[in-house]
Amino acid sequence: MVPYPIKTDKPYKVYLKDVEREAFEQFKSAMLLDTVTQGALMPDAHTGYTLPIGAVIATKDVVYPSFVGYDIGCGMCALPLTSDVDVVREEASNIFGSVYEAVPVGFHTNEKAIDTKLDPDALTERGREAFEKRGAFHALGTLGSGNHFIEIGTNPNGKVWAIIHSGSRGVGHGIATVYMKLASGDGKAREGHYALDVSSDDGKAYINDMNWALAFALDNRREIMHRVVKVVTDLCGGEVDWDDLINRNHNHAEKRGDVWIHRKGATHAEEGMMGVVPGNMRDGSFIVRGKGNPESLYSSSHGAGRVLGRAAAKRQLKFEDFVDTMDGITAKVEKGTLDESPMAYKDIEKVMEQQSELVEIVDHVKPIINVKG
Repeated sequence: MVPYPIKTDKPYKVYLKDVEREAFEQFKSAMLLDTVTQGALMPDAHTGYTLPIGAVIATKDVVYPSFVGYDIGCGMCALPLTSDVDVVREEASNIFGSVYEAVPVGFHTNEKAIDTKLDPDALTERGREAFEKRGAFHALGTLGSGNHFIEIGTNPNGKVWAIIHSGSRGVGHGIATVYMKLASGDGKAREGHYALDVSSDDGKAYINDMNWALAFALDNRREIMHRVVKVVTDLCGGEVDWDDLINRNHNHAEKRGDVWIHRKGATHAEEGMMGVVPGNMRDGSFIVRGKGNPESLYSSSHGAGRVLGRAAAKRQLKFEDFVDTMDGITAKVEKGTLDESPMAYKDIEKVMEQQSELVEIVDHVKPIINVKG
C-alpha cells in the first residue's frame, strides 16, 4: 500500500496497490520540489536512481537529467510479420542462432560503422565527445544486455510478431553522465535532484543532445529489426509492412504546453497512440493503445517491473524453477540470465489490470524465441 499521502496541493496519482517504501520516498521527494507541478507512479514502479523506475514527473522551466536517466531513449519496437507460425516454431533453433549471429549483444558492437542519416555534428561539443567515446555508429544495431531482448512470438490467432527492447547503448549513457555532472555543479554524477534551466545554454544543450540520443535509440531498434526480419523471412518466408512498425521509448523528457514531462521507465500513452508493454521472458508483451489519461500525464507502465533486484534474484531464485517455467520457449536459459527469470518480475496480468484507465490491450504476444545479451 502507499505508505502515506504526500502533503502537497499538487496533483499526483499512484497506480499500483503495493509500492516499495524506498520507491515511494523517491517519488515523494520529487513531488515536494518547487519546480515540480504534477506526478504519477505507474503500476510497475520500483526503486531507481534518484527517481523510481515507473515515475512520471512534470516540471516548470527546468529539466532533470536524472529524471530521464542513463539509457536515454530506451524503448520498444514491435512489427507484425506474415510468416507462418508453425514454420517459425519448426525453425526456432535456427532463428535463435542466426539472430545471435546477426545482432551483437552484451558489450559487443559492429566491426564497421553503420550507415545512418543521423548527423553527429548536430550534437553539442559535449555530446559529440560522449558519442565518440561510446562506440559511435559502430553501436547501431546492437542489443546490449540486462533486460534488453529480441522476441519472436505469436498472438492467440497465430499472428507472428517481432518485438525489440533496447536503448541508446553507451551513447545515451555518455550524454546522460555529462549532463548529470553539469547539473550537480561539482563535476560528479551523483544521485539527487539537480536541474538545468531550460532557458540556459546548458539546459538547451541537454535538450538538444537528449533528443539526438532519442533518435539514435530509434535508429538502433530499427537496425536490429531489419536484421531480425531478414533472419525470419529468409528461414520462414513471409514479409512485413514497415508502416506497421510501433516504436515507443520510455526514458525521455518532452515539452507539453508550459511543462516538461519526464518519463523514467514509463510509456507515452496519448489517446490512440500505439505502444508495447513487455512482461517477462515467459509471458511476452502486450500491444496497447493509449487512452490519453491526463492524471497519468498521458503515460502507462513500461513493463511489469521488478520484484527482485538482479543480485537478489540470483541469490533467491532456483535455477531449476527457471528452466521449468521456460519450457517450450527457445531462449538463453542459464545461470547467467537467472536475474531475468519471470519470477524476478511482477505479475504482468495484474500490472495491466491496474492501468486499465491508461491503455487498452490490443494484442498479447507470447514468445516462441527470446534473445538476450
